[in-house]
Amino acid sequence: MTDTTIEAGTGPAIPFQPVGAALARHAAAHPDKIAIHELDTGRALRFGELRCAVERLAALLEASGVARGDRVALLSDERLEKLLVFLAVWRAGAVACPFHPETGGEQLRTILGHVAPGMVLWHAEMDGPALTRGLDCPAIRFDAWPGGAGAEDDLFARLAEMPPDARAAGGSEAGDLACIFSTSGTTDRPKCVVWDHRGLWLCGLSTIEMAGLSAADRLLEYRTFSWLSPQILALMPFLALGLTLYVARRFSHRRFFDWIRDHDVTVAVGVPAVVNMLLVKPHPVGARDLPSLRLMTSSSAPLAPEQWRAFEAAYGIRLTQFYGASEGGWLCGNRHDRRKIGTVGPAAPHMDLAILDADGDPCPPGVEGEIAIRGPQTAVATITPDGVWEDRSPFRLTERLRTGDLGAMDGDGFVTVTGRVKDLIVRGGVNVAPLEIDGVVMTHPKVREAATVGVPDEIYGEEVACYLVAKDGARIGAREIVDHCARQLPPFKLPKHVRVVDALPRSDRGKVRRDELRARWLRETAGNGGGA
Repeated sequence: MTDTTIEAGTGPAIPFQPVGAALARHAAAHPDKIAIHELDTGRALRFGELRCAVERLAALLEASGVARGDRVALLSDERLEKLLVFLAVWRAGAVACPFHPETGGEQLRTILGHVAPGMVLWHAEMDGPALTRGLDCPAIRFDAWPGGAGAEDDLFARLAEMPPDARAAGGSEAGDLACIFSTSGTTDRPKCVVWDHRGLWLCGLSTIEMAGLSAADRLLEYRTFSWLSPQILALMPFLALGLTLYVARRFSHRRFFDWIRDHDVTVAVGVPAVVNMLLVKPHPVGARDLPSLRLMTSSSAPLAPEQWRAFEAAYGIRLTQFYGASEGGWLCGNRHDRRKIGTVGPAAPHMDLAILDADGDPCPPGVEGEIAIRGPQTAVATITPDGVWEDRSPFRLTERLRTGDLGAMDGDGFVTVTGRVKDLIVRGGVNVAPLEIDGVVMTHPKVREAATVGVPDEIYGEEVACYLVAKDGARIGAREIVDHCARQLPPFKLPKHVRVVDALPRSDRGKVRRDELRARWLRETAGNGGGA
C-alpha cells in the first residue's frame, strides 16, 4: 500500500489513504467514537469495531478467492451490512460494483453480464440465484450482521472461521479501479460508469471544501450508496476525516427532523424532491429547534431558486446547492461560506470546467454554452448499454468531456445551469432553455412545480409547453400563467400551451422526466396534428 499525496487545489491537502490505512488511523485516534449509525434499527459500529469487522471480512473474501482488481458485485438495498461489505471489498483491493434492487431484475441481469464480476455478494432479501443465473463466478448471500449459527451459506456466518485478529493482505493504490455503478437510465437504457480511487478521493476532498466538513461533523445520508453522489458526499469524507455517518434506508418525511434533533446531526443531505416534500407538507420546526444543524445540501437535480428561498424562509436552515454528474463527480458547488442562490456555485476545487460554444471555444461571462470538464476528478471509463468498455483514461486529463448540460458562468465564476442540450426547445430557429421558463412560472404564488418541454408545431417546428403542479387548493388557468410570464419573458419564450397536472414524473433520483411529458403530450394530442 502507498500513501500517494494528491494535490488538493484550493481545498485541504489530505493524502490518499486506502480503506485499511484510513480505518486504522481513525480506530487508533478514537476507537470508541461512533463511525456508522443505522437509523432504521438503532445499530451502530464504533471505529474500533468497524476496523476489526472490515479487516476480518476482507480476509474472508481473500480466502474465498477475491484478489486485487477483481470486480465484486454487491446486490443489496441500504443497510449496515451493505456498507460493511462495500468497505471490505475495497480493503481486499477489489472493485466494488454496488447495485440496488430498484434497478430491476432483467435490467440488472444484463448489467451484471456486462460488468463480468469475479464474485457476487447478495443480500438475503434479494433473489440472488435468479439474478446470478448464467454468471461464471461464485455467488454468496449475506443476511444480518454479525451472523448466527446454522447459516453455513451466509457470508457473515463464515466469519467464525476467521481469527478475531485476522487482517487482509490486499489493498489499493490511488490509480486502481474502485467502483463500477449504473446510471439512472432516465431517457435510455442505463450505462455503467467506472471510477478509480484517486477520482473518488478527490471528489471527497471537494465535498469537504464545499461543505466545510471536519472530523467533528455528524452527517445524515438516506440515499442509496449504489449511486455516485452518496459515495462522494458521505462515504469519501467519512473515510478521509473520520466523521460520524448516520444512514437510513430511505428518506422519511415523518422522521427527518427527529433524526437531526435526536442525533445532533450537523450536516444533512438533501435533494430538490425532498426540499419540495418539506414545503408541500411543512413541519412546525425551525432552526432554533435544530441547534446542531448548520447546513443542508441539495444535489442530484436542479433546485429552483424559488424552492431554495421558500425553504430557507420556512425553516431558517441554510441550504446550499451542489452540481455533479456520474462521469464527472462534483462539477460545481456553492461553498458553505460563499454562495449565490440560483447558481450551482463555482467549479469544484479539483475540476477543470469550461463553458464552450458550438466551435469548442470558451464563452465570455454571462453567455450560455455547453458545460465541459476534464481532470482527475472524472470517471476513467464507461460501459455502454450494449456492454462496450469505453476507456477515457488516456485523455481525461487533456480533452474536455461535453456533459450535455447548458450553462453560463458569471464574472465571479458562479455557474447557472440553464438546461440540457437535448431538452433545448428550438422554436423557429431560436433556442429556448426550459429551466429559465420553469423558474419564471414557479415565481407565481399558486404554482408548486413546473417543467417546460418542446412539443411539435406546424409553423415553428417546436412550441413551448409547460406542465405545472398547483399549490394545494389553488385554481389556476393558462391565461393567468401566460400573463405572469409576459412580465418577465420575451414573447417567443412564452408558454403556448399550459397543462395543470397532479404531479410531475420523476426518476428514482428526483429528476423530472421531460421525455415522459413529451410522450404524454403526443398521446393526448394524437389525431389533431399535435396541437393544443
